Amino acid sequence: MSLIVDASVALKWFAEEIGSDKAEAVLASPEDLHAPDLLLAELGNALRKKVRSGVVKRQQALEVLQNAPRYFVQLHPLPGLALRAAEIALELQHPIYDCFYLALAERERCAMVTADERLLRKAGTLKGIEVRQL
Repeated sequence: MSLIVDASVALKWFAEEIGSDKAEAVLASPEDLHAPDLLLAELGNALRKKVRSGVVKRQQALEVLQNAPRYFVQLHPLPGLALRAAEIALELQHPIYDCFYLALAERERCAMVTADERLLRKAGTLKGIEVRQL
């Protein structure tokens, strides 16, 4: 079985936060992990903030970003998801970045996991896309 993981979950694999234990359980699960390749940009930005606040060292952030793709069976390119992500973003009135994960979950017919409470609430109104709370 496959699972779509968003950047809010992936970040918790590398930076100790509330919910890191649950995120690590996702990583250790037998499910094949997938994400849109946008995850690298979002993870990189989150790591930049962690470096700026002194939570993560610069070199550690660079190593995490270099190694992050290895945690996934596949990082899916954005062009094949863009139209559906835009439709979902317009329907939910939510930033399109998060909607790429939803579009991928819908296309791959598998669940998505997130630690983003706002996304979780909004995605709950969608039919046919299972979104799990971390």
